[in-house]
Amino acid sequence: MRILLVEDDALLGDGLRAGLQSHGYEVNWQRDGAAALAALNVNGPSGEAFAAVVLDLGLPRLDGLAVLRALRGRGDATPVLILTARDTVADKIDGLDAGADDYLIKPFDLDELAARLRALIRRGQGRPTPLLLHGPLSLDLAARRASLDGQPLELSGREFALLEILLANAGRALTRAQLEAQLYGWDSEVDSNAIEVHIHHLRKKCGGDLIRTLRGVGYMIDKADKTDKAGAGDA
Repeated sequence: MRILLVEDDALLGDGLRAGLQSHGYEVNWQRDGAAALAALNVNGPSGEAFAAVVLDLGLPRLDGLAVLRALRGRGDATPVLILTARDTVADKIDGLDAGADDYLIKPFDLDELAARLRALIRRGQGRPTPLLLHGPLSLDLAARRASLDGQPLELSGREFALLEILLANAGRALTRAQLEAQLYGWDSEVDSNAIEVHIHHLRKKCGGDLIRTLRGVGYMIDKADKTDKAGAGDA
């Protein structure tokens, strides 16, 4: 998933980018408010938008609150988490009233930041729980663990992220370009067969019938059977 990080401090921004990437996000890092607003105007080439924004307030060229107000003013509901050293109650009220979805004070814990982002993205996608269930397959998005028939599944970070994308879009065909953009970022160089390799590994681990290849289109996991109360379905 693509995250927009807006932070002017070079050392902190570099650490945040690396930390968020370790949690499975593709991070676009902008260092000033005007560049951030411009980045929010442009989707990736496959149409993918940012899943969330991590926004500092004290930014060059355009203050973070101005970025937020402009974003909300044009009807963009992308989840925004303010990450700032401004810690007064009045500052928090200003940020939340401007349209922020969450507010975290520096210094902060990276794991807490990642957990808050996951919660914001789930709510934005209409998935209040941190579990994705499909038949005997279960993905715990908070713990980043997968299981099949109650047994742990050993997945790499990319495999987990790809499976999450496909399950979250069950019933919808996704092209290779769309999957690459969400896994690696639309401006990253990716090996031509990377997606196919990940799909191959997932089929070996989760069952060959789980992920369907739609020739000339892309890949898809069928929707779960609605008659299954646990949210399970045909794979």
